[in-house]
Amino acid sequence: MALRRRAFTLIEVLISIALLSLVLLALYKSIDMLRDSNRQLFQYLEKASREKVGTEILFLDIAGSDGNISIVGNEFSRLCLENTINSLYGLSTAKVCWVIGKKEKRLFRSEGNGYILPLRSDDRVAVDTVLEDIDLFRVYRKKSEVLVMLRQKGKKSISFLVQGVPENIKKKPKKTKRSKKPKRSKKSKRPQNSPHTPPRGDSAPSAPPKE
Repeated sequence: MALRRRAFTLIEVLISIALLSLVLLALYKSIDMLRDSNRQLFQYLEKASREKVGTEILFLDIAGSDGNISIVGNEFSRLCLENTINSLYGLSTAKVCWVIGKKEKRLFRSEGNGYILPLRSDDRVAVDTVLEDIDLFRVYRKKSEVLVMLRQKGKKSISFLVQGVPENIKKKPKKTKRSKKPKRSKKSKRPQNSPHTPPRGDSAPSAPPKE
């Protein structure tokens, strides 16, 4: 006699479906966790690369400067490079300023020519947001060295030193040569004649003859 195969009962089918659903649910959670970790890693790498690119641009701006640099500001430094060869927009030389926004605490980079901060509506200047959540931005200069200190909120501070920056030598105003006045010749002092004594070499007047 041929053996007959026993079919699955309804209970067995339901149990297998339940087990399969549990396995799929666990796989879905693990895949979701993997997606989150990949997303966070991508954001971290993106921020790290943005931070790296921003600091490299700042370094090249300072290194390509002609030395005409102004640094002002109390809480945050405002760095302006009057002439630098490091241009992101194809300019031969450009004026570049690095400024922190008061409200957003963002680090902005402006590039153009012949503009003055604060910007006006008719200024042709390119402004880019480099970094966000800045709580430290200080720039110091000593002769041919420029020190930059930068930090984002909740991160480690970044500092670098740029050497070999040309010194901004202030030209002294030329002294105008004064025309020499002719020297006065010393006149020989002559003795003044007293009204009572006759001058030397002259005889005293003779008394009139008596009659």
